[in-house]
Amino acid sequence: MNIIIAGDGEVGFYLAKALVDSNHNITIVDPHEELLKMIETHADLMTIVGESNSVSILKQANVSKADLVISVLHDEYINILTAILAKKLGAKQTIARVNTLENVSEENKKIYDELGVDFLISPEDIAGHEVINLLQQPAATEIFELSGGSLSVFLIRIEPDAPVVNKSLNDIALEHQLLNFRAVVIHRNGKTFIPTGDTVFFPNDLVYVITKPEAIQNLLKMGGKRKLEINNIMIVGGGRVGKVIAKRLENELNIKLIEQDRDRCMKLSDILEDTLLVNGDARDITLLEDEGIEGVDAFIAVTNSSETNILTCLHAKKFGVKKTIALVENLDYIEISQNIGIDTIINKKLSAASYIIRHSMGDEVASLKCLSGITSDVVELVAKAGSPITKCKIRDLHMPEGTIIGGIIRGKESFIAVGNFQVLENDRVVVFASPYISQKLEKLFLKTHFGF
Repeated sequence: MNIIIAGDGEVGFYLAKALVDSNHNITIVDPHEELLKMIETHADLMTIVGESNSVSILKQANVSKADLVISVLHDEYINILTAILAKKLGAKQTIARVNTLENVSEENKKIYDELGVDFLISPEDIAGHEVINLLQQPAATEIFELSGGSLSVFLIRIEPDAPVVNKSLNDIALEHQLLNFRAVVIHRNGKTFIPTGDTVFFPNDLVYVITKPEAIQNLLKMGGKRKLEINNIMIVGGGRVGKVIAKRLENELNIKLIEQDRDRCMKLSDILEDTLLVNGDARDITLLEDEGIEGVDAFIAVTNSSETNILTCLHAKKFGVKKTIALVENLDYIEISQNIGIDTIINKKLSAASYIIRHSMGDEVASLKCLSGITSDVVELVAKAGSPITKCKIRDLHMPEGTIIGGIIRGKESFIAVGNFQVLENDRVVVFASPYISQKLEKLFLKTHFGF
């Protein structure tokens, strides 16, 4: 595909690198010349210095030949105008980043669509809803649902006293005849790998597991997880992410939100009806003690500073908080944050990238999630009639290196993948894959007139 990315920072850069490595033709438009020079040294793409809401700049980027135009600047008005202009100038599809989707009604979405904006995306909304999902299953580190929950992907950290410690996958299979979940990716000591039957679990392994709904509690038990009741939460940061979380949960949980900016606190008081707002600096340990940190079940730090979020979560852990969640925008900090004890890391760039990269792939790709902190994606693909994936059992497939099939969704039924399973036409197949091999993977799911 020919893709134009309009950006003014890291989101655009991250997307450009991910999509270039997927063999797309990428042109990136950005007003900052120095940033573009840096991008050129890291990726093979075309760069244009300028404003994306300029007709002449878009024409210079050959917008009339673009299959997809993605505008992810911090200014939502520029993004919307860029998408409108791009569509009028011949682009096939457009995506615009906006600050929040909470005020975009179905009627307004129709207006945007008529103007030429095909998709609206808010990384803040996506990050906020990821936190909300995690609070519903607090024992997990990361959760991703597939086909409305027919299958789920859980990331769990293996506890030192977990029943699976020092046991291999083969040992566990012998002990438990029917397991409706499967470990598919392990992250250990900075390395990510696909386990084999002889792989032994160690304490603190981060394990991605695909599971059927009825097996979730058993999965968590085998990982050494204990049931957590979340009633009292403390949110640090009253920006868009914090606001989304508090607004959604304030009628269900006891919420205290700490925001340093007084003006923002005043604005939040008009929006949030049942959230206790505190104007103060959460880095102040005395403030945390005064606000009852010891009685908090979940601590969520979502300020604009990754460092502040990491630091305050560590303070919360020292006070015995059961669940800590930090918004960490610097990708280099994610693994460090996980290793020092923060339970869950949220990253807006990865959240947005999952949504956008999905739209750069074929219609056989039903969903895609860029996993946090490891070099792997989870992709849900639809098997087309006559495709290679339907011509033999899973054990006989020539899967690309670095990929593994985790599960299959067939209508209203879901299955955990085993070697003798036969994928059929229209099955949705869940695959864990190293990034940037999407084209090799997609070929397995497309109709072909040739053999393997």
